[in-house]
This record gives sequence, structure tokens and C-alpha cells, in this order.
Amino acid sequence: MWGRLVVLLALIGGTLSLDKLNMCMDAKHHKTQPGVEGQLYRQCSPWKDNACCTANTSAEAHDDNSYLYNFNWNHCGIMSAKCKKHFVQDTCFYECSPHLGPWIQPVSLEMVDQSWRKERILDVPLCKEDCHTWWDDCKDDLTCKTDWHRGWDWKSGINQCPQNAHCKKWTEVYPTAKSMCEQIWSESYLYTELTKESGKCMQLWFTGTNPNKKVAEYYLNKGCGTHHNLFLVTFLLLSVTSLNGLF
Repeated sequence: MWGRLVVLLALIGGTLSLDKLNMCMDAKHHKTQPGVEGQLYRQCSPWKDNACCTANTSAEAHDDNSYLYNFNWNHCGIMSAKCKKHFVQDTCFYECSPHLGPWIQPVSLEMVDQSWRKERILDVPLCKEDCHTWWDDCKDDLTCKTDWHRGWDWKSGINQCPQNAHCKKWTEVYPTAKSMCEQIWSESYLYTELTKESGKCMQLWFTGTNPNKKVAEYYLNKGCGTHHNLFLVTFLLLSVTSLNGLF
């Protein structure tokens, strides 16, 4: 009896881990299941072997007038090309990555501007190089908000700076790479001192085989195992209680 229970727990645990290792968010443009997309556009192409985005979504990610979210990168003047490329890459990462399972969370009720999706990512550990390069390439640009997820004026159909919000230099709004990475998308990302060679941080920029699968696997096994282990312990206790009731 106990042997069967142990096997069952192992099977359940393995299935849950595999699901989180290769999954898509329940969000506006994501596919229900990841898969091959041979024609992903430009900066989204690294995900073509296994993607949560479609080819059309990948093309729209590069368009200033994209239908994806009607988001206006140029809300404080024309965003520089070197800055914008990071937001395109960030969009590709968000839309296409199939390895964000350890950090996918239900959208909280207090996020009133998030009705367009049921799930989000929270505290995804980004590699230090990606945060610093992003911040450095945008440091001469302007913005009027710290958190770009909420609080915009959408009356025109695209986001505009809210009343009494003033455009400021990037480094005034985000004094450090850490502040930008963590605040710009309401803690979707977590700044780390980890480098790409560590194998413990997610990469926005990569070529060849997607390195983020191994990172997600690491956090599933060690970094984000608390809820998974709690589930197994609860299941075990309920099973033991049921067995005791039978004998």
C-alpha cells in the first residue's frame, strides 16, 4: 500500500514539473501550448523551435503601431532605436518563451489594468548583463512613469502620460538598472547579480539553443519548489488519513 502511494506521489510530482517546464501563460496573445514556429520574425526568431507566440504575434512585436496592446513607446518623444530594441526583445521573451512556468502567477484582483490576461509572470530572475545593457541603452531616453503596466491615460486608444506626469530623463525615473528591471513591469522581473554563465538566470538575448529551459528546470527543482512540496505533503497527509479511516 505504502509502496503504491510513493509511486503515485512521484508520478504526480514529475507531471507537475514537466508541465511547468514547457507551458504557455493564459494571456492575450499566447498559444495554449508551445510548439514549433518556423517563421518567427527577426528578434523573436531565437524561439522558433519551441514558442508560445505565433508568427503574426512575432511580427507585431516589432511594429510601433502594433495591435498587440496599442502601447506607445514614444510617449515622451521618439524612443531611440538602441533603447527600443530591448523592448522588442522583452516583448518577444514575454510572448514566445515556453519556460516561464516557475514564475507564472494568477493576475491579482488589485491589478485593475490587467483584465486582458488571467496570468502574469512575477520575479523572473534576469541575468545581470541583460538588465545593465537595457538600462545603459535607454539612459538618454525619456519617460513619465515608473510602472508601465498601469496608470496610463488611455482615452485616445493608446497610452499617454497621465495628467500632471512630466517627461523626465530615464536615469531620473530609474536611477539604476535594478530599479528599471524590477519596476517597469510591476515586478515581473527580478534583478540579479547572476551572469549568463551561471545557468541560474533567464536570458532575454540569446542565439542557438534556448538556455532558459535549464534555468527553469533549476528553479523548479530547487529555487521554486516550496509550493510543489507543500502540495505533495498535503496530498500525503490526506492519503494517510483516508487509509487510516479504512483500517
